[in-house]
Amino acid sequence: MPSRRPSISVVVPVYRSETLLRPLILRLGPVLAAHASESELILVDDSSPDGSWHVVRELAGQHAWIRGIRLMRNYGQHGAILCGIRAARHEIVVTMDDDLQHPPEEIPKLLAELGESCDVVYGTPEQEQHGFARDLASQVAKLVLQGAMGAETARQVSAFRAFRTELREAFAAYRGQFVSIDVLLTWGTTRFRAVRVRHDARAQGVSSYTWRKLLTHALNMMTGFSAFPLQIASLVGFAFTLFGIGVLVFVLGRYVVSGVQVQGFTFLASAIAIFSGAQLFALGIIGEYLARVHFRVMDRPPYAVRTQTERPR
Repeated sequence: MPSRRPSISVVVPVYRSETLLRPLILRLGPVLAAHASESELILVDDSSPDGSWHVVRELAGQHAWIRGIRLMRNYGQHGAILCGIRAARHEIVVTMDDDLQHPPEEIPKLLAELGESCDVVYGTPEQEQHGFARDLASQVAKLVLQGAMGAETARQVSAFRAFRTELREAFAAYRGQFVSIDVLLTWGTTRFRAVRVRHDARAQGVSSYTWRKLLTHALNMMTGFSAFPLQIASLVGFAFTLFGIGVLVFVLGRYVVSGVQVQGFTFLASAIAIFSGAQLFALGIIGEYLARVHFRVMDRPPYAVRTQTERPR
């Protein structure tokens, strides 16, 4: 980074974290004061059912550098982050979770890597602090993300990231229901980097981002931002076409060579079942894509703001 300190907008999606926000502010404030020329914290309440919004309003009233946005309903982590990114006012955006698993003290490591040859830096955990099922689902999601992003760094992505705010212009018009911040960033750059950071255990409670949600997110990325499933369907169809030709050659060859026809209902029923299954598999994938097109035609937004705390600029 240049010697001058950059201006920084920190975006934090908030959900069930009313007891965690104040400790987060206490740790984040000194870091931003030491490493940013100007700074702001944007807390996006994803329609949290607890008292998180009450705490956000209190903090915004006490600190001029904190802004709060409350969404109309729960849109998910990526929708909330997208809202915060579009509201950011400074030259660099840092995104992080609200549960203190991303230590604010590690932000300087991200900023140090954000140089002339890099536009996005991920803070890759030195050691994950989740359960086995969650970690496994996370790895599956990252494999899918690698295909959608087309970048090796996809295996090292995390919600702890820093990037140049100007990248949001590449997806300024995006209004799809299914959001992947990491894929959207690839619309603006291919210059990614990752740096190892500390990853702490969750300070309180349990994460609402379960392995099921991760797998659902992976499916949405595959069908929303990649043609890979359609390619798989094509390959399956081609493979079973070759299989059918092989069966035909076997049946005709046996009849020509020995004059014996292939007998049995089992053989015929099995062949029909196999081909029917392949067809239904391909139709299912096509149906997923049609559903995505249907939702895009509906122009359903990725988020809607209910209210926000605001101060004069």
